[in-house]
Amino acid sequence: MDNHVALTACIAEAQPLRYTPAGLPAIDLRLEHGSRQMDAGQARDVKLAIKAMAFGTLAERLARQNLGSCFRFQGFLAMSRNGKSVVLHIQDIQQD
Repeated sequence: MDNHVALTACIAEAQPLRYTPAGLPAIDLRLEHGSRQMDAGQARDVKLAIKAMAFGTLAERLARQNLGSCFRFQGFLAMSRNGKSVVLHIQDIQQD
């Protein structure tokens, strides 16, 4: 089964870099996206905010970015630890 997301978004919030019990760097983010998409032949303005997280060297790299920095994020979706929301697990970023 496929679970792959590619989203151009900006970093709206970033928690301080933390470390997992295994010592792996981790960061929690909130990303914001805005675009115009075609839906059933009609142009539609789309805005969204999504929780995201990254681990390892990618987390360290994201911790150094300024709020408002925009990237093309790639990863997969999973439930949050509390099971009440969806989180984008970031696996790669490219400068937008």
